[in-house]
Amino acid sequence: MNQDNSFKLRSLPFFYRMGICTLILTLLGGYIVSGIHLRWHYDNRDETPGLTMNDIVGAYHGVQTPSPLITALESGHPETIEDYERTALLDWLAGDRISLDYDNLDLGDLAPSEIFAMSCLDCHTRSASGPDANPDVPLEYWDDIRKLADSKDIRPSPTAIVATSQHVHAPMMAIVMLVLGLLAAFTRFSLRLTGLVIFVAGAGLLIDMAGWWIAREIASFAYAIVIGGGLYAIGITIIGCLIMLDCVLPVQKSKSS
Repeated sequence: MNQDNSFKLRSLPFFYRMGICTLILTLLGGYIVSGIHLRWHYDNRDETPGLTMNDIVGAYHGVQTPSPLITALESGHPETIEDYERTALLDWLAGDRISLDYDNLDLGDLAPSEIFAMSCLDCHTRSASGPDANPDVPLEYWDDIRKLADSKDIRPSPTAIVATSQHVHAPMMAIVMLVLGLLAAFTRFSLRLTGLVIFVAGAGLLIDMAGWWIAREIASFAYAIVIGGGLYAIGITIIGCLIMLDCVLPVQKSKSS
């Protein structure tokens, strides 16, 4: 418990304290919705279902990822394919007629569909079995191959949009934490505890906001955005819960001497 102050939240009238609780609940609920919105906003930037670090790195730094087929072919897979067939597939994947030339009859045996049928389907079908089988990566149909053929070029958000977003979010999030921190100072809980939580949340917000800009040059700083934002979210949740607890818990009456 902290030292006595002349003012405590728990000394306020009942409806005043309940009003504070409802406002904090609304605030925390809004942050939950904001988190869901961010998930929707960044999701599928890499054209892969679900929110991944690739989506976040792409939003702030940009990501250029070669197609999985190019990566496999350049690494020497499959070993049984002829060099001229490998070259034909790589040229096809590097071109701008991937869908048109997939089963182009004019290409004859060098049509990608023919090469896949002869060199890949022993292992890459849904019903494949054996020590080298990989049924999880089927190459039976164009719809299967199309997902693996395209290279990904995720462009970061324009600088003006990042600046506009931070212009709104940074002051608002800092002010919210300042108000909650002030309220927490008048609770029954230790000032060391609430002060530590506020410090961690504030440091997290600073790391998050700085990461928006540093990640544009250094991709690995996208992790700082996630970590900093997480620390802020955890901190504001803890502080909000402590304030609500102080408002609803009964006042401890001092024993008369």
